Amino acid sequence: MQNAKIKSSISPAPGRKARRVAGTLYTADEIAEIFRRFSVQRPEPKGELEHVNAFTLLVAVVLSAQATDAGVNKATRGLFAVADTPQKMLALGEEKVGEYIRTIGLWRNKAKNVILLSEVLIRDYGGQVPDSREELMKLPGVGRKTANVVLNMAFGQPTMAVDTHILRIGNRIGLAPGKTPEAVEDILVRVIPLQYMQHAHHWLILHGRYICKARKPECAKCVIADICKSPEKTCDVPASLVELPPQA
Repeated sequence: MQNAKIKSSISPAPGRKARRVAGTLYTADEIAEIFRRFSVQRPEPKGELEHVNAFTLLVAVVLSAQATDAGVNKATRGLFAVADTPQKMLALGEEKVGEYIRTIGLWRNKAKNVILLSEVLIRDYGGQVPDSREELMKLPGVGRKTANVVLNMAFGQPTMAVDTHILRIGNRIGLAPGKTPEAVEDILVRVIPLQYMQHAHHWLILHGRYICKARKPECAKCVIADICKSPEKTCDVPASLVELPPQA
């Protein structure tokens, strides 16, 4: 697919000036095109936290606060091999959980929360992870972002979990300017076409992690460079969709 063809897909009809969507710097056609390209680049994006079920996903996301996915995965491989249910985790105990996750930041408090949330899951939910944001956020150590990740990855709900990457991108490129994760989330869930919502947060996270990096965005490798309205942009020509890199 040629770049000229890519650009033509978002050109307004002759004599009509496209309007920006309220709260963003983009028109509805431009937003749809951004996520269409992401969908071509990574048709089935996956989160990078290792897990085997909804419970281990929940624990992994809780542990990932102020930690890297790679660091969490290194710590949880051994932990999940012996405790992949709330019952097994509770039987393991806070001290033993702490030994497994000692390399993760704030590990003492996180070990306590893992045991507490395991207790609550057993007591109030029959050992099952609930599939509603309200119920998830009642669990110790679970905030809105964690709940959104679990709802999306474990239950297939079209949620938007705003992390530091998405917060940065939303503001940097003007897709969802906001001072808080909640403000950015509110805009994104309103402007992203429903057909793309299931994978949208993974596309944005991976884009921020590997292309639109915090210190030095790699605009020459960006598939939305010609659409991007960031003042930091260093390249106007998008990569050919034929030559898009495989999922990282």
